Amino acid sequence: MKAKAVSIFLLFSLISYSCGIYSFTGATLSPDIKTISIQKFYDEVGAGPPALSQKFTEDIKEYFQRNTSLNLVDNDGDLQLEGSIVGYRLTPIAPKAGGNRNFPDADVAGLQRLTITVKTVYVNTKDEEKDFDRNFSFYADYDPETQSLNSIENELIDEIFKQIILDIFNATIADW
Repeated sequence: MKAKAVSIFLLFSLISYSCGIYSFTGATLSPDIKTISIQKFYDEVGAGPPALSQKFTEDIKEYFQRNTSLNLVDNDGDLQLEGSIVGYRLTPIAPKAGGNRNFPDADVAGLQRLTITVKTVYVNTKDEEKDFDRNFSFYADYDPETQSLNSIENELIDEIFKQIILDIFNATIADW
């Protein structure tokens, strides 16, 4: 029985090694990729909280460090990420009749949608065919009658950033 368990472990190890370095986050990396550099993502729209770009940059660095074995370096990593926040907009959705206390006869938004777009430039110095320059976008909705943007904005940003970072991770490391 013990020999069978050892055989299964060795078989699994051989399969994992032959396909590159695999982690249970879905990340598959070539063994020669050891470092990643993530530059500051700048805020090009100037909307939202003042520390928006700093928050995104720190969140994405933390995510890559937590979910890969790559060493984070300041510049010239084997993998390189940079970009900017290029969209931060509020749009009314789900209109409802009846207005509110200020405009009782007007149609008002039943929900507001916050959408954030992040332009990302990815360079893989070991395989230039995987390089890209594209936008990632996600949104979150809230009810403006029961919640003010000021009271829920940070929570919405966290939710949106988590999804955008996951999408960037999947497009780069997981190669989806």
